[in-house]
Amino acid sequence: MEKNINPARKVHVVAPEKLTGIQWNTPPEYAAGITGVKVAMEHAVKEMGPVRAFNTLMKMNRKNGFDCPGCAWPDPDDKRSVLGEYCENGAKALAEEATLKKVGEDFFRKYSIQEISSWSDYEIGKSGRLTHPMILKEGKTHYEKIAWEEAFELIGKKLKALDSPNEAVFYTSGRSSNEAAFLYALFIRAFGTNNMPDCSNMCHESSGVALSRTLGIGKGSVTLDDLHKADVVMVIGQNPGTNHPRMLSSLQKLKQNGGKIITINPLAEAGLKKFKNPQKTADFFTGGTGLTDVFLQVKINQDIPLLKSLMYKLNTLEKEKGGIWDQDFIDNKTQGFDDFLQDLEQQDLNELMQQSGVDEKRIDEAVGILAPAKKIIICWAMGLTQHKNGVENIMECVNLLLLKGSIGIEGGGTCPVRGHSNVQGDRTVGIVHHPNPVVSERIKEVFGFEPAMEDGYDTVGSIQAMYEGKAKVFVSLGGNFVPAASDTYYTARALQNCDLTVSISTKLNRTHLIAGKTSLILPTLGRSEKDHFEGKERYVTVENSMGRVHASQGRLKPASRYLLSEPDIVARMASATLGKDHVVPWLEMAADYNLIRDKISKVVKGFENYNKHAKEGFYLPNNARAGDFSKLPGGRAKFSVCQVPQYDLKEDEFVLMTIRSHDQFNTTIYGLHDRYRGIHNERRVIFMHPEDLEKNGLKPLDLIDLISEYDGIIREAKCFHVVPYEIPQGNLAAYFPETNVLVPINHFADGSRTPISKSVIVRVGKRK
Repeated sequence: MEKNINPARKVHVVAPEKLTGIQWNTPPEYAAGITGVKVAMEHAVKEMGPVRAFNTLMKMNRKNGFDCPGCAWPDPDDKRSVLGEYCENGAKALAEEATLKKVGEDFFRKYSIQEISSWSDYEIGKSGRLTHPMILKEGKTHYEKIAWEEAFELIGKKLKALDSPNEAVFYTSGRSSNEAAFLYALFIRAFGTNNMPDCSNMCHESSGVALSRTLGIGKGSVTLDDLHKADVVMVIGQNPGTNHPRMLSSLQKLKQNGGKIITINPLAEAGLKKFKNPQKTADFFTGGTGLTDVFLQVKINQDIPLLKSLMYKLNTLEKEKGGIWDQDFIDNKTQGFDDFLQDLEQQDLNELMQQSGVDEKRIDEAVGILAPAKKIIICWAMGLTQHKNGVENIMECVNLLLLKGSIGIEGGGTCPVRGHSNVQGDRTVGIVHHPNPVVSERIKEVFGFEPAMEDGYDTVGSIQAMYEGKAKVFVSLGGNFVPAASDTYYTARALQNCDLTVSISTKLNRTHLIAGKTSLILPTLGRSEKDHFEGKERYVTVENSMGRVHASQGRLKPASRYLLSEPDIVARMASATLGKDHVVPWLEMAADYNLIRDKISKVVKGFENYNKHAKEGFYLPNNARAGDFSKLPGGRAKFSVCQVPQYDLKEDEFVLMTIRSHDQFNTTIYGLHDRYRGIHNERRVIFMHPEDLEKNGLKPLDLIDLISEYDGIIREAKCFHVVPYEIPQGNLAAYFPETNVLVPINHFADGSRTPISKSVIVRVGKRK
């Protein structure tokens, strides 16, 4: 049987190796502009129709409107654009959610899961919105309609029949609201476990761990306004033009205010070269704003030797003339400086620079910008976090900010740029597998039950537990778990080992096809849809990437009258499992979200008077933003001694990083183009340095296979076009989820257990 076919139900675990006709040209030198507007409107109109598209887009990211279902980039606190507070990819995200296409019971009668699994992820996603609760019964090949009450009864029965609550796993994606996430976490703890893996485990867990250890809070310390006021913004391991396009407007404003931008990345991304703001007429005539002042093209996961090179040279200037470090801040606000400095001065500068792959001239240009600067912000994303040393990557960034006294000041600080729109908020209100004794005590006081206190499974631990038969029920609040996780075939087998899998979803995805013995799909409201209960309109809240909580209220008619809101679904699962007489009034809280927010205000610090301030929005407390490090041992921010990562590559090995195309968000594929990298109508692409092509006897667009080997296990991703690209020699880049099959389940970041998706060692084989 073909390896891609899972024998349990003979479904394709990953998209079949179908090529779609690649078109390849020179990447553009700028992002957005009129093309961005055109593409955004094409997507929106195609899925929603012109009138519905225009009216709905004008409500997105507005006060009294709804929050974008895409990324977590913050909205301006004050004045918002009259032309629309959204970007191209935000419009695509809305178009996916608000599409007029439907996936109902007729669809599932027509198509078996085997047939649907033979489609690409793009084709599956374009099927449309789910309209009815559906069940895939054991041994069956087609989903069938099921009544809501019957579905909840089945879930409750399966959960109550487990030998231990720890045999259940409850996953959360970053799309869920604060209200849904709080209720979900409360249910899980009342059930008796902390098995709460979430998408943070797969992306920014390294950030949270590193920032908590060094600054006392696992979040960034800056606001949107700080970005406009900085002297220097360093953008490291991040591609804002695709992943957070509205960030480009903030960087443009920084440049107009006289600030500088240093970009550190293995790929030269169009969005950080030049930005044509589609809302500024002048940009169409002037050519836009050049953003990056210095581009440091670092080798994959060689950010630490590069940062050490920068700090080594800055330290030399400090010794020569002084005034480079903020010594007063170091002496009064930090600890560990002497050990850090001793380690730095023992480094061999030439070795550091050589290992980073960056020319010394470029490093000196960056040093010239950093030396006089005080207000420095470092922004990063998964290019830093998804490595074995991901936690230390972030700690090294913190070291530089501490040296300059750039924490706790206006225009300076840390800026981890989160992915999904409420991934940070879900964590804040309780989705975490490590129980907090203080929060647990408050839960006991407020609700009257003893919450589970044993550490639960994270994402990697959950997959391993399901694979080994230790976990038998899997519930997912949003998300597309199998393609999103590492080691796709292993993860698929783990899920199919379960007795029951439950997906709370808006749209069909591949995880619904790689199901447990019995599988439920529970369709829910999208962010853009009206949420009514007994004639009253309800709203939810979310937290953006910079710690501001605000309301989100949908405006569209729901895709189906059978949809339930996420809080409703969670509450009814809880009631069916724990009983209607449980000490927590599940159904009453789900009926009135004000009751949920009242309880959050009593359990989670910073949410006092929640209902009073939710509509207008408010910032949560942030000790690092205030320059207060008293909660840390010793009461001071912490310098760290970080090790330089080493790769002992064989002659035929490369380091591969997985990336997004411009036509996707996480595992949602909007289209088959990546125009900022010159790729059209294809996703099976490997980016390689031209000299590496020649060295390996390859020509542009040749077809190759990728092979990774860890612990004696060989993993393969087959049939990719190789494209010459501006990337360091010895490095490769390719899109996920297609290459997630190469990421080993048991190799992850020390301290955070985030998969090593950005530094996978692979070999390349030319297809015959």
